[in-house]
Amino acid sequence: MTIVVHFHNLQFNNKDPVYIQIAYFVKRQIHLGFAENGDKLPSRREMAALLNVNPNTVQKAFKLMEEEGYVHTTSTQGSTVYTNEAIMKSIEEELTKQLVDDFIKSAKEVSLSIDRVTELLREQWNERE
Repeated sequence: MTIVVHFHNLQFNNKDPVYIQIAYFVKRQIHLGFAENGDKLPSRREMAALLNVNPNTVQKAFKLMEEEGYVHTTSTQGSTVYTNEAIMKSIEEELTKQLVDDFIKSAKEVSLSIDRVTELLREQWNERE
């Protein structure tokens, strides 16, 4: 089976643990339609080499992805993406919440009020219609 999920676009930041960034990247790939149910992931060893990270870090990422249910691992098939309606909804909600949380944090850092943010959102929303 060919590896379908690629990690060449993954860029790490300095604020979040690497294993969480790996798991988040896979979630984004699923949400954006770049990774689908049944797509194969690289082995833990391959991913560690590809990303230039410790194999234990990759193992933690796989453990998290398996616990959250969007990656399944078998001894014969390796690790594959697993999605269903509930998982897709959960991923969308998580990614949306993270986006909104990041936006709010940034807005508060520059002392924008909720009224000003709402006004700017409405203006930008209407410009894009």
